[in-house]
Amino acid sequence: MNLEKGDFFSASLIKEIKEKFYYVDKDMHGRNRLFFDNAGGSFRLKSAVERLAQVDALPDCPERAHELSIYLQEIQAKGTTDFRLMINAVGGSVYTSLTASGAMFDLVRAVAENVAGSNMVTTVLEHPSSFDAMVFYAEHTGKELRVANSNLKTGGVDVSEIINLIDQETTLLSVIYASNISGAKLDLQEIVRQARAIKPDLYIVVDAVQHAPHGLIDLQKTPVDGVNIAPYKFFGCRGSGMSWVSERASKLPHHKLSAKNKEEWELGSPAPWQFAVITEIMNYVCWLGSQFTKNQNRQELFACGMNQIELHERALLERLLNGNDGHSGLRQMDGVKVLLDHDDLTKRDLILAIDIENMDYVQAVREYERRDVIVYERVSTSLYSARMLESFGLSGSIRVSPLHCNSPEDIDLFLNITRQMCLTVSKTMSTQQA
Repeated sequence: MNLEKGDFFSASLIKEIKEKFYYVDKDMHGRNRLFFDNAGGSFRLKSAVERLAQVDALPDCPERAHELSIYLQEIQAKGTTDFRLMINAVGGSVYTSLTASGAMFDLVRAVAENVAGSNMVTTVLEHPSSFDAMVFYAEHTGKELRVANSNLKTGGVDVSEIINLIDQETTLLSVIYASNISGAKLDLQEIVRQARAIKPDLYIVVDAVQHAPHGLIDLQKTPVDGVNIAPYKFFGCRGSGMSWVSERASKLPHHKLSAKNKEEWELGSPAPWQFAVITEIMNYVCWLGSQFTKNQNRQELFACGMNQIELHERALLERLLNGNDGHSGLRQMDGVKVLLDHDDLTKRDLILAIDIENMDYVQAVREYERRDVIVYERVSTSLYSARMLESFGLSGSIRVSPLHCNSPEDIDLFLNITRQMCLTVSKTMSTQQA
């Protein structure tokens, strides 16, 4: 096992993995393509999509006592248990929402409106759903909003930048698990440890949406008060957010039906398919883990599967950056600049920001599409990108985000296509200069 550079899955296992997902190598029209925009979504598990349709087709209400209603209750209970196992959560409340963004606004509001203090702390790299929630409720409650700056070299936020903003008057810390621009992972365990050393009862919420498909989340190592994920970015389906709230946070005043328990966060009847999809994600990662361990414990299988995903993706990242068998990677390629690059791959998820010389970001993305590659431009005119890019001193980037479903050969193909694009640009520039 190579922790620093990762380890690839075997060719036979990659083949099995690809068969479990829709549209990994071809689009819906049967055309070959590389889909390297998984940070904007993710490949969908066939079992998750099929299970959604199967469960949602049932007209039965889960709040009844007949056979199929009880069946739906069992699906919800199983999904709730599986979500707790995924994130190693003990106690507290699990609840669903239409989006992970909506859940984050709910989490921030509950703390900001009901916990004493004069300031709230976040980072410049937050997704708008968490950053804007912090802005809105800081203004709404008259609290100061303190924002930790990014590190231009690592593409993340240093622990000290966050900790230096926390004091006895801090109501809430909201922090992203990993950047959706650079892929940099924040040291959440150390952030939580040092923050609670300053204020033991500090409330902390985490946006884990981007990180969830790339690495294990363990709330026993990072004891926070709220965490959210978006299943559609974690091999699942759109139209769902899943969140966990600590016992103390779940009791804070929040929107709920008056007759229900004070820890209840569900409003109305949740859709049973949301829980069924979580179970299918859990089943898949456990299956993957079973290829590497004989341990039959469901939580241990899931942890093993996620750790192997992380190692395979690290090997993919290493190949993207440094190439293979004499073929240059992005770091060595003429005409390409890897932005926010640093050597410690253990602190990075499989997301890259690059720049192609003499090519506009939007133009570059269209050129990739012409060559059957889907990537995405992150530009300063976008409400989803401006604040983060400006913190790095960048006007934009081309975001490249494969997934563990991809193979080393997929990476090689992407590198060859990028090389061809750079040669075309170089020839065009030479002709124009002549």
